[in-house]
Amino acid sequence: MIFISDWYILPAAFLLDFLLGDPLWMPHPVRWMGKAIEAFEPRFRAKIKNTRLAGLFFAFALISMTFVIGLMVLGLAGAVNPCFGKAIEIMMLYFAISAFSLKREALGVLTTLQGQGLVAAKKRLAMIVGRDVEPLDEEGVTRAALETVAENFVDGVLSPLFWAGIGGAPLAMAYKMVNTLDSMVGYKDETYKDFGWASATIDDLFNYIPARLSLLVISLSVWLGKGDWKQAWDIGLTQGRNHSSPNAGFPEACFAGALEVRLGGPNIYGGVSVDKPYIGSGFGPVTGKHLEQACTLLIRSSFVAVFVAMTLAHLVSLF
Repeated sequence: MIFISDWYILPAAFLLDFLLGDPLWMPHPVRWMGKAIEAFEPRFRAKIKNTRLAGLFFAFALISMTFVIGLMVLGLAGAVNPCFGKAIEIMMLYFAISAFSLKREALGVLTTLQGQGLVAAKKRLAMIVGRDVEPLDEEGVTRAALETVAENFVDGVLSPLFWAGIGGAPLAMAYKMVNTLDSMVGYKDETYKDFGWASATIDDLFNYIPARLSLLVISLSVWLGKGDWKQAWDIGLTQGRNHSSPNAGFPEACFAGALEVRLGGPNIYGGVSVDKPYIGSGFGPVTGKHLEQACTLLIRSSFVAVFVAMTLAHLVSLF
């Protein structure tokens, strides 16, 4: 099995995320993954006539290839020098998590809204959400940013850390390919409803346990911040399924309970209205203050997630 090689590897990767975020000038494996997806999609569509089967082999090939490349890179780096191998391991895990860049982007939407107005804020929001932003008012923009923080705590922090704890940096990078595939081809429109079915399903499977684990992690973080952790837990547990996604509703509901805000509801995607149920329906609308509190909760939950992943990695190494 592939393990995290030492106790300080995960904290070091998290520290790098704190210091650097996701600078655009730095080469990033996720951008390479996106280019690989764009390059291989037409080839698999051309080679395999059954669209759903083509999408399945396409996803399996890219995820497997990412894992194998991760193994090879770690092996070669360690063979050159053990310290160099650990440095590469830290970098791979740093690339897999995105807590502080998520916070930066969400607060950037709020800062733009307050300083430049609604139109500019919508343009910035459109860079981090999949919904149509034009119909949104100020509260809608703020709510969308908060929902992105809550949902992407799992996608961008907890899930990669969870899979790193189980299978080291190569499995964390494989998860990033899973997540990137879902974001690029996992749509339900005519183009991708069959070809992207496998990518979307695999993403749901990889996030299934972390999404539910997020209830514990977020509630513990609320308790550490002296908030109402029982309410966060209860709303997360009872309303976590009030979402079209089998996973995204759990962290969103937990955030809703912690911050006492109403999330979810109808949204427009690709010009089509999607009638989603509300989460935290008994609470009030989202304000800028709530978004700031959500970003604080995101970072506190991320620290807890690192500790959980370190514990998981230690337990796995015992077997």
